[in-house]
Amino acid sequence: MKLIIGNKNYSSWSLRGWLAAKQSGLSFEEIVVPLYGENWEATKQGGEIQPSSGKVPLMWDDDVVVWDSLAILEYLADKVGRDRFWPKDDVARGMARSMVAEMHSSFQALRSQCPMNVRKRFEGFEPSEDCRDDILRILTLWAEARSRFGNGGPFLFGTFGAADVFFAPVVSRFISYQIAVPGFAAAYMQAVWEHEWMQGWIEASENEEWVIEQYETVA
Repeated sequence: MKLIIGNKNYSSWSLRGWLAAKQSGLSFEEIVVPLYGENWEATKQGGEIQPSSGKVPLMWDDDVVVWDSLAILEYLADKVGRDRFWPKDDVARGMARSMVAEMHSSFQALRSQCPMNVRKRFEGFEPSEDCRDDILRILTLWAEARSRFGNGGPFLFGTFGAADVFFAPVVSRFISYQIAVPGFAAAYMQAVWEHEWMQGWIEASENEEWVIEQYETVA
């Protein structure tokens, strides 16, 4: 398998696809494509990244090509067993799926105002009302998952799974933009941030030389 991803410092979707690949337990080759580089227009229309029109992440498994982080996660879950990604309990699994779907499709204000920048810490960020609403909704989801289903460990549904894969970039955003969160959320964020896979991603992002200027300042 090959997983094509963008810059680790900036690409939140790539982080989700990469964590899903790690969670699968399968071996894969990692290919990093610098986003918005000198040859970006040509790069995204050619070679192995062409099927997604340059969107990352994108996975090749022999002749099978899968793009979009949720599609990649579900493809891998089919290969290795869905229990590796989703809670076994029907009620918990229903909530986990709903949270992942909402994260996949929503929170546009947070996405636009707080682009992921793993190695940056922004001072004095003031979220808009829409962004605050997104933050509150996320914290509410985290609180419900942790209180109802989090007894088995420090993650949203106890053990690390699909929901944590999808909210990991939010953890990074909250840290970068220094969003104030209650204690339970801070503990959850610490568990995600200190996970060995996240630590590997963070180290790699800090060693990247690429800089995308538009993501280096607060709008």
